[in-house]
Amino acid sequence: MRRMDTNRGLPAIESHRDLHIWITENLKMVPVPERAYGNFFEEHCYIVLHVPQSLKTTSGAPKDLHYWVGKEAGVEAQGTAGSFVQHLQEALGGATVQHREAQGHESACFRSYFRPGIIYRKGGLASALKHVETNVYNIQRLLHIRAGKHVSASEVELSWHSFNKSDIFLLDLGKMMIQWNGPKTSTAEKARGLALTRSLQDRERGGRAQIGVVDDEAEATDLMQIMEAVLGCRVGNLHTAMPSKSTDQLQKANVRLYHVYEKGKDVVIQELSTCPLAQDLLQKEDCYILDQGGFKIYVWQGRMTSLQEKKAAFSRALGFIQAKGYPSYTNVEVVDEGAESAAFKQLFRSWSGEQRKNKHLRGMGKLLQVKLDVGKLHSHPELAAQLRMVDDGSGKVEVWYIQGSRRQPVDPMHHGQLCAGNCYLVLYTYQKMGLDQYILYLWQGLQATAHEIKALKGNAEELDLQYHRALVQEHVTMGSEPPHFLAIFQGQLVIFQGSAGHNGKGQPESATRLFHVQGTDSYNTWTLEVPARASALNSNDIFLLATASLCYLWFGKGCSGDQREMARTVVTVISRKDKEMVLEGQEPPHFWEALGGRAPYPSSKRLPEDVSDFQPRLFECSIQTGPLVLTEVVFFSQEDLDKYDVMLLDTWEEIFLWLGAAASEWKQEAVAWGREYLKTHPAGRSLATPIVLVKQGHEPPTFTGWFHNWDPYKWTNNQSYEEVVEGGLGAVSAISERTAQVSSFRLSRSPRNGRAGPLALWALKGSKDSSENELERGPKAGSGPRSVASRSLPQEQLRHQAVEDLPEGVDPAHKESYLSDSDFQDIFGKSKEEFYSMAKWRQQQQKKQLGFF
Repeated sequence: MRRMDTNRGLPAIESHRDLHIWITENLKMVPVPERAYGNFFEEHCYIVLHVPQSLKTTSGAPKDLHYWVGKEAGVEAQGTAGSFVQHLQEALGGATVQHREAQGHESACFRSYFRPGIIYRKGGLASALKHVETNVYNIQRLLHIRAGKHVSASEVELSWHSFNKSDIFLLDLGKMMIQWNGPKTSTAEKARGLALTRSLQDRERGGRAQIGVVDDEAEATDLMQIMEAVLGCRVGNLHTAMPSKSTDQLQKANVRLYHVYEKGKDVVIQELSTCPLAQDLLQKEDCYILDQGGFKIYVWQGRMTSLQEKKAAFSRALGFIQAKGYPSYTNVEVVDEGAESAAFKQLFRSWSGEQRKNKHLRGMGKLLQVKLDVGKLHSHPELAAQLRMVDDGSGKVEVWYIQGSRRQPVDPMHHGQLCAGNCYLVLYTYQKMGLDQYILYLWQGLQATAHEIKALKGNAEELDLQYHRALVQEHVTMGSEPPHFLAIFQGQLVIFQGSAGHNGKGQPESATRLFHVQGTDSYNTWTLEVPARASALNSNDIFLLATASLCYLWFGKGCSGDQREMARTVVTVISRKDKEMVLEGQEPPHFWEALGGRAPYPSSKRLPEDVSDFQPRLFECSIQTGPLVLTEVVFFSQEDLDKYDVMLLDTWEEIFLWLGAAASEWKQEAVAWGREYLKTHPAGRSLATPIVLVKQGHEPPTFTGWFHNWDPYKWTNNQSYEEVVEGGLGAVSAISERTAQVSSFRLSRSPRNGRAGPLALWALKGSKDSSENELERGPKAGSGPRSVASRSLPQEQLRHQAVEDLPEGVDPAHKESYLSDSDFQDIFGKSKEEFYSMAKWRQQQQKKQLGFF
């Protein structure tokens, strides 16, 4: 990547990392050290430049430039960052997507950079530019973690009032980090929160901090004692957090395109169209605003727009947001012609890029040849994914059709003969790495009844259980069969109208039937029965006309030699009567009589199939707060697939629903989510798009090929959240040791906001060594908490008393320490020294029995 113009004060970019980040500091932009990436101070603005590694060597490859505004950032800081963005944009040249990000409302693209999460830090950055101090332990802070697919954490008041039942909170004490999980948090959220906690442990404490996890307060008394020592005793119940407002698919589907132009001194914004949008509406001389239901605002700039117009893009977008009454934090994305993001392209019915289109047309012949090489498909899953072929279709095939509520086997002689009025299960078995792999196609005829469709799904579930949940299930609608489905029938797939008989064969032949043959080889050919009338013909294809006495093989003028060759092999499947070849324009009178007379039919040359320039997109599916909400993961990898997730991968030609091992309860809903996604897609997607249900550990190459560096052994080496908490943290013994001596440790903390808590009473002593500041060794066991009691109190004021009824200044965690030595001996039957030398759990047990807990 070229160096930027340093004469403008812009830094050179030659790092090998994908990300480059700058922060506003004293009205200048200063680079942020890599170890601080993901930390954002609320009083500053940041510039984040993302250059994907795979694109760095590609000339003109798109880059993402983000302008992040903290919620406490001043006008001057915003102006500095805005000016820097303009200079950086000019230095980078074209092919850059610009984003405006507001704290707490960042785009999915921005959030996807920071795994395992973003941390919002209060205030501003110290003048010494210490973004993150490593190996410093005199820290006491409370982080509120929101653990959705994109994790974020905010610094909040160090108090129980900050807690709620629905989220995760991290009490960071330097050498001790305690993650408290709300009772309403899911296992997936706990795991994501723990990933952030461990990341902080590594980045800021060099891996030397101890981590404890509170999943159940009753079972984590040691950790709760430390939390109460810092936060005081909790009074009252925790509240339930208000669910964060999510944008559902229906809102995102409401897209409107506006033309932006100048009329005199005024800027006019005129509505052009609603969904589905056509790419042709965008003209290279003009500027447009695309409003995605108020969820996001796009500004598209043609390559011929002036520099002045391009500089005004953000201000026009913000003016539009204000005029519409949208929140000021609404995300803005500015795209230049030729550098459109995947999310922008998918708002249009189709999108063709000239470079991609030409490349596709030039290379298709080679791709078709490669399809025959099974080994190549297995060793190059990216090729299998693009071709939608796991192999050449030579594996084992079993077929059943649905009759009533049960599946009935189809004779192998009739495997490729399906009927539009039926539903079928097609089980395909192939070998990969010496193991059997399975794909179960659920084929649904367009004339099938609702009862048959329901029975189809039920029987598929039975087969899946029979094969120990190892089946990849692909839902196929008649007319939208994927290439591999056609390949397994070797060009012999024939779809009849009506319903099948008891043996799976088509209905008895009527006097006259017409079949449309489409395809050029055994991997893409299929035949469909159409109405027997002349208007159904097409000059570009081949038709079989079966009459009571003869079968005509009709060749249209536009068909190729490959088409003719394939059609000759299909004839025997449909009819064994005598064949007669007929060329278009040379039909005998009986041919037209059988079709009911001549009639107009399509005869113009078929245009080349449009090649859509769409990129695959990955989403997390969630319905916890009502309607389906999809959270996109941009620049995705296998790491983004979690055992607790249901993920939707949209490759445009197919929809994959990936079920994590711990998300099996969502299996029935998953396919419905895929259909809802298609139904609400702003591009007006076909509801017949194949939907593939994939389970963790059984991913076919047509799925894994969309991920870079797929590791087939990842799932076997991964620890679950429970395993990490139980043994992976390695903290149990150390925490037990510390909490057993809590009474003889002193936490260095001063009272805040004038609130006197237990720690304020613990006469704290400073330490010269900041690494020892977090927990200091107190008096020897024996004197222990007794040292905090400056006076003795009668047992009536301490025993069986609620926290609010205790005398002022009494530490509720150590009420017994305020007894006189003689009262203590009488009540406990031992001296204080003997009592505090006991194991902590025994102390607690005795205190509970005697009314001092």
